[in-house]
Amino acid sequence: MREVEAVGSSSAFGRLLGLEILKADQGEAVLRLVMHDGLRNLHGKLHGGALFSLIDTAMGQASHSLNGGEPNSVTLECKVNYIRPVTEGELTCRAWVVHGGRRTQVLEAEVHQGDKLIAKAQATFACL
Repeated sequence: MREVEAVGSSSAFGRLLGLEILKADQGEAVLRLVMHDGLRNLHGKLHGGALFSLIDTAMGQASHSLNGGEPNSVTLECKVNYIRPVTEGELTCRAWVVHGGRRTQVLEAEVHQGDKLIAKAQATFACL
């Protein structure tokens, strides 16, 4: 299991957003994102694209953790339910592999701020 590290070590985009990997092991990943002004939409809330990027990156880390952390998959599709807006604070995204096949994987993720559910997602990844 990897300890806390900046996603930016492998992704300039992750570094730009400020994503941090808290856990990536055995088909599960936990990432953190702290809200900052660069992530706001025109309404002053967390941009949906930034939230999606947190989810997609967490799912990717969960998928890659089944292959010793080496990138071995890409997102085919992802559906996100945005449940409540975020204006400040810290978010945690937990992603896990539901089905780890040889050709495709199905993953789920939840984003929380404290005990509040912010978003829920499901995706299909293609194994490379």
